[in-house]
Amino acid sequence: MTASTHAHCFHAGTDGRSPLVLLHGSHGSESDLIPVADEIAPEAPKLSIRGTVSMDEGYAFFHRLPDRRVDPDDIIARMPMLAGFIATACADYNLTTCPVAIGFSNGAIMGAALLMTYPELLAGAILYRPLAPFTPDLADRVDNTPVLIVDGAHDNRRSPADGLQLAEQLRRAGARVTHQVLSVGHAITAEDKIVAREWLLAQRR
Repeated sequence: MTASTHAHCFHAGTDGRSPLVLLHGSHGSESDLIPVADEIAPEAPKLSIRGTVSMDEGYAFFHRLPDRRVDPDDIIARMPMLAGFIATACADYNLTTCPVAIGFSNGAIMGAALLMTYPELLAGAILYRPLAPFTPDLADRVDNTPVLIVDGAHDNRRSPADGLQLAEQLRRAGARVTHQVLSVGHAITAEDKIVAREWLLAQRR
């Protein structure tokens, strides 16, 4: 493995399915989404990445502004290193197909930013409780890229329109977006994992 810019863990898969890139939420680490991904796609290779922003109880992929709004400038500054790491790690681990990102909260926002800015990097994305990383829309196209956005109707960290705003933004860029709102809160639930598993299976048909 070449010199790494991001702490990470890799779980080799048992079949040729698209690998998964896992992007945790705020105060998280690279171990957080492994159990989630194991339920969604147990046979898939998994590259789980730790964000580079140190927090009191873990890590994140970007800083927020003092009023807790997304800081697009910080996202833009951090994306090239993360995108380069994903591409290099996939090559080093002999992953021959583009990965599908699974992102939660902070990691879902970064996953959306990668989709918009590096459209050739990812084959798709599952975004749990995201926000739109950029306004207005960026010029990059993500034509026909499949994206699943899953919001929680009882999420006390998001407004009901947050995921819908991102879904519409990605649709305008050409993505094939499935947007679902579940009767859950901010945390990933069993229902979230069922929705993601069924969506992934549908992409292979």
